[in-house]
Amino acid sequence: MPEETYDIAIIGTGIVGLAGAIYARRMNLKTIVFGNERGGTLAKTHVVENYPGFISLTGPELMDKILEHAKSYDPTIIMRNVVKITRQKLCFKIFTKKEQYSAKTLLFATGSIWKELKVPGEEEFKNKGVHYCASCDGPIYKGKKTAIVVGGADSAVKESLLLSEFFDEVYVLARSTFRPEPINKDRMDQNKKIKGYEGIQIKEIKGDKFANEVILDKPINGSTSLKTDAIFVEIGHIPLSELAINLGVKVNKGKEIIISREARTNVPGIYAAGDVGDLKFKQAITGVGEAVTAIYALYDDLKKGEIALSNQGSH
Repeated sequence: MPEETYDIAIIGTGIVGLAGAIYARRMNLKTIVFGNERGGTLAKTHVVENYPGFISLTGPELMDKILEHAKSYDPTIIMRNVVKITRQKLCFKIFTKKEQYSAKTLLFATGSIWKELKVPGEEEFKNKGVHYCASCDGPIYKGKKTAIVVGGADSAVKESLLLSEFFDEVYVLARSTFRPEPINKDRMDQNKKIKGYEGIQIKEIKGDKFANEVILDKPINGSTSLKTDAIFVEIGHIPLSELAINLGVKVNKGKEIIISREARTNVPGIYAAGDVGDLKFKQAITGVGEAVTAIYALYDDLKKGEIALSNQGSH
């Protein structure tokens, strides 16, 4: 019996990958989705208040709804990690540890992981005072006194400006020097709630049920202890692009997959969406939009290539 070939294999079971699966099935494409963790990064977000249609819900609650929606279209979902992908003459071979599958096209929705401080207490207090997304988690602290932002790049400075709307005071700790866009540095300097310090690193995060203190390698106002209500780590992301790189997909210097406006990569039949891509704004809603764009692009590419689409019933 010949091996089954899917029209599209989606690598990633976060909101971006599952949104792609919904639209792929709506386009009558035979669809398989791979991922080793349900929900991706969004499932680790405590409160989501910026996704249209839901005033406020937790990340896991939103992902449960998206997964239920995706499953209603009956894609094949394999909850296992993809360890290797190779390119054959007419398809791609996708390998897990025990199985292999074939697909005509690939959508990388593998996302990224946050760079971490790697200090004592960070792992213990994740989502309990230690966060990696100010727009996701900052609003839940509205009215609290003190926030700490770790990072000196433009993204960290912009996070501090956002957090100043929720906290009475915001400390920004750059491990070396500040290097944001000049306009954002000016805004930070002019904001009376924000205090910036260069050349200071966090050595340890302490707390009880929630993080409430950091230990610094250099003193601020004579003390290496700084009390806080929340810590926001903004020292960059690591895109999960290695599988794509191994297929010859071009990435930028940050290893983000370079995509066109229609989510195509330089390799025919390979597309990318969400945090793994090189677009500037990285939010759940923008990633979902990129996934939908990718599905329409690959559907057109399949048609132009005169590749017979599968005959699954549409929903």
